[in-house]
Amino acid sequence: MTSTDLTRNLIAYKNAEFLDSEDARPLRILAEYLGPMHAFGHEGIRDTIVFFGSARLASEDPLGHYYDAARELARLVTTWSKNLPSHSHRYVVCTGGGGGIMEAANRGASEAGGKTIGLNIGLPHEQRPNPYITRELTFEFHYFFMRKLWFAYLARALVVFPGGFGTLDELTEILTLMQTRKISRHIPVVLYGSSYWNEIINFDALVRHGMIDREDLALFQFADDPASALGILQAGITTELEEVTPAIAHSRTTHR
Repeated sequence: MTSTDLTRNLIAYKNAEFLDSEDARPLRILAEYLGPMHAFGHEGIRDTIVFFGSARLASEDPLGHYYDAARELARLVTTWSKNLPSHSHRYVVCTGGGGGIMEAANRGASEAGGKTIGLNIGLPHEQRPNPYITRELTFEFHYFFMRKLWFAYLARALVVFPGGFGTLDELTEILTLMQTRKISRHIPVVLYGSSYWNEIINFDALVRHGMIDREDLALFQFADDPASALGILQAGITTELEEVTPAIAHSRTTHR
């Protein structure tokens, strides 16, 4: 019997050749849903505060103060969340798992003694997991849309530091989900660095041209120091009663 024949006789879920095939793509997608869900349940993760921002920023760069601010804010958030009365881990700092702002946030949370999540994505030239992520909560995704799902799934707040295309993508996606009420609960969104964001995006022009309503500007707030950002998060998060399973940011759909 040849090696090919042996491969064909394997149990399907142990057949690596099959699992890597086009036909098994639905299984791989499902695995990127069920795998993190299993890990979050095992580690007692109830909900998260998501940090977005550039992977390119370092503390010594011209914009390095944003790295330091993300690190400090994540430390403050984690210290606060650890002192909440809960049987599960509340408002855990979650990032994309890479360098720059992501590293800073995972680092600050780790320094505060908390668990911290990294939702990494496999890319050819960048995006390696930073060393500050909790080992049991380090993930690597192949599918961008599954990674996006997990950013939104447990999020109770979002902090967006200066960044490029990826940061803009994640920011506008969450804002769109909130604007269209596909996320049923309110998620406080903090744009950190008002001068940067007002230069990059002309929010008033979007209103003036009728692309968004003026009320949509209430979907986010600006902050320019860690203490102010923490205050916005604390004021905007609705503390919920404990549940047996982690709460999910349910989407709102119309059934016919």
